[in-house]
Amino acid sequence: MSQQPPHPRRQRGFSTHCIHGGETPDIVTGASSPNLVMSSTFTVDKPLPFSATGMDSDSPYIYSRWGNPTVHQLEDKLCRLEGGEACQCFASGMGAVAAVFLSLLDAGDHLVVSEVSYPGVAEFARNTLPRFGINVTSVDTSDSAAVAAAMRDETRLVWIETPANPILRLTDIQEISGIVHQHNAIVAVDSTFATPVATRPLERGADLVMHSLTKYLGGHGDAMGGAVVGPTEIINRLTKEAAIHHGGVLSPFNAWLILRGIATLPLRMRGHEEGALEMATWLESHPAVRRVLYPGLKSHPQFDLASRQMDNFSGMISFTVNQEGRIRTRMMKHLTTIHYAVSLGHHRSLIYWLDTDELTVSSYGLTGDALERYRSIAGNGVFRFSCGLEDVGDLKRDLSEAID
Repeated sequence: MSQQPPHPRRQRGFSTHCIHGGETPDIVTGASSPNLVMSSTFTVDKPLPFSATGMDSDSPYIYSRWGNPTVHQLEDKLCRLEGGEACQCFASGMGAVAAVFLSLLDAGDHLVVSEVSYPGVAEFARNTLPRFGINVTSVDTSDSAAVAAAMRDETRLVWIETPANPILRLTDIQEISGIVHQHNAIVAVDSTFATPVATRPLERGADLVMHSLTKYLGGHGDAMGGAVVGPTEIINRLTKEAAIHHGGVLSPFNAWLILRGIATLPLRMRGHEEGALEMATWLESHPAVRRVLYPGLKSHPQFDLASRQMDNFSGMISFTVNQEGRIRTRMMKHLTTIHYAVSLGHHRSLIYWLDTDELTVSSYGLTGDALERYRSIAGNGVFRFSCGLEDVGDLKRDLSEAID
């Protein structure tokens, strides 16, 4: 776990933090690049407790599950980017999600979660948490009245994802945080699609922000990781409960790769947004495409909120088509520049079909009005397109081969 130095955002700009945050030249060798410390254990020169429960922020390194210098460099950097006090990294985004849910919720507590979210989160909330006696309510978090109506005396946590995977629905973080805090509950935001380049939820009133580092922050599709940033008191609970006892900590090697990725994050996000906006505009005019969902398009139903809440519209596009079965088959066979593959936020473009029936039944469990809301946006399903950094002309030609 890492705690942020005083007022770093006043001292340096965002891009400078992406490069230098949490990093200093090695005091022994003078190496400019961050060291990769792969040791699982560390020598000590004084008696220390064998249990990690006695650790504090001044404790030396003892064992890499308890704390590692390379991982701490990444945690320091993420604190600076999000403006948070402390950060804890995990082996994956889902590891970070599970850490929040299982460290902050007890039997009898109530969780409010976005009805549309990353399927792993939705399935964990629906299928796993109730086994531990935790009550879960799924709501449309873009509707503040629905969130207010879902709150109970025993509500401890509200989980927001904005933009939401896969239909890019936004939630007003500041508005929802105000409602939730009236009930003395915690607001956690999955900001993976946005990144701190676009949205910094802590500045808008949220208590915690979670990132799948596997996506835009790492940026190159070669390292998995997750992180939670927030107040020291809450992050300490995640460290002692989830990191130390559940054990799903981040590999130092993956932390080192993600540190490398973050150095170019502002430049990459600028390129992702530029390419995605051009692709979304092109798709919107294509006769085979029925609907395009992208926060940077004026046709997006929440374009005004996106303009207020996002400094960058990111690189994620979802779109519906006519004859989706034929087009999906053609994509798998004929795409050459774009990879037909899951995941997102990489330098290379990725696309994948997300079937409405499968998601709404197996992941979201949507029925009634909630199901109709989803179908009204997604139809039979969406192609989720993570626009990479290739030449846009090549991306257009590649998609044309599949959808024309």
